[in-house]
Amino acid sequence: MSKPAFLSLRKITKSYQDQPVLNEFDLNIEDGEFFTILGPSGCGKTTILRLIAGFETADQGAVYLDGTDISQTSAEQRPTNTVFQSYALFVHMNIFDNVAFGLKMAKINKAEIKQRVLDTLKLVQLEGFEQRKPHQLSGGQKQRVAIARAIVNQPKVLLLDESLSALDHKLRQQMQNELKRIQRQLNITFIYVTHDQEEALSMSDRVLVLNNGHIEQIGTPREIYETPSNLFVANFIGDTNVFDATVIETVGDLQYKVLIHDLTVTILTNRQYNQGERVHVLLRPEDLKIEYIEDAPDKLGFIGHIIERNYTGKTLDSVIKLTNGQTIRSSEFFNEDDPDFDYAINQKVWVNWIHGWEHVIKAEQQ
Repeated sequence: MSKPAFLSLRKITKSYQDQPVLNEFDLNIEDGEFFTILGPSGCGKTTILRLIAGFETADQGAVYLDGTDISQTSAEQRPTNTVFQSYALFVHMNIFDNVAFGLKMAKINKAEIKQRVLDTLKLVQLEGFEQRKPHQLSGGQKQRVAIARAIVNQPKVLLLDESLSALDHKLRQQMQNELKRIQRQLNITFIYVTHDQEEALSMSDRVLVLNNGHIEQIGTPREIYETPSNLFVANFIGDTNVFDATVIETVGDLQYKVLIHDLTVTILTNRQYNQGERVHVLLRPEDLKIEYIEDAPDKLGFIGHIIERNYTGKTLDSVIKLTNGQTIRSSEFFNEDDPDFDYAINQKVWVNWIHGWEHVIKAEQQ
């Protein structure tokens, strides 16, 4: 018999003003996981977090933590802590007292409080900041204090609700690394809620992609990005080019010839398809290869012309309109050793990809 998951939501139903948010929702999260719930605004991400924290009660269903039903346990009695988007620091208290607040409320002895606070501030790299007030800190430092205040209580689960969204891009990247480092050192379960795809991919052990209260896919960041289960996931996680195709012949084990517009190509798949079946061939912008048309006169591929191009420093990103009318995107690493590596607007180009890199899914309504 398999061991039950560390944290489970079982058959959860939750509505607000007769509007269903979750309907018989099931979710299992393992001990020590950095688990991210990703999805657009209003999809139910924060509701899930609040149900775990005890800030909301499900209409039906139960929440189990480490084998115990905590559905009726009050928020303050649950072994969880939450870090919110707003830091919610006590402005009249210094940093030591902010972090120590929960321990004092729990009537922990002074010697233990001091040691735990100092150890936690060291963990979040804020040694020597004990006597400062919140207004004397940067945004990133305030966020570290909020995290310290949550983890000093030694929760079994740390819940983070859009916790880095108030920071600028560079600081967010730094804090992403810090959160992952802290999680590894503590070896406790982190559940992170965000609508930022890059954040989810860079930090998580597993990602749940949520849409209107429905789980579209759960997997590792690589699985979510490289093998999306459907068009919603493919389009929500970064850019993707969707080519409509028809299977015309089986040429090997999970290998088929398909017709994309008027081009016949061989594709590899991870499931079986039937002759005549409609499929989507998915290619990320970085999967595409572009050449000047005169350099590829006899090669098999698509023909188009550049309608937009952007130099980003690392890559040259192009928007290409194919002769069949479809618009696609490519992203190539910039080759500074090649002075001709650039494309003018209206430049005619040849487009192909490294075959085997494509991901194929069953056709669905777009």
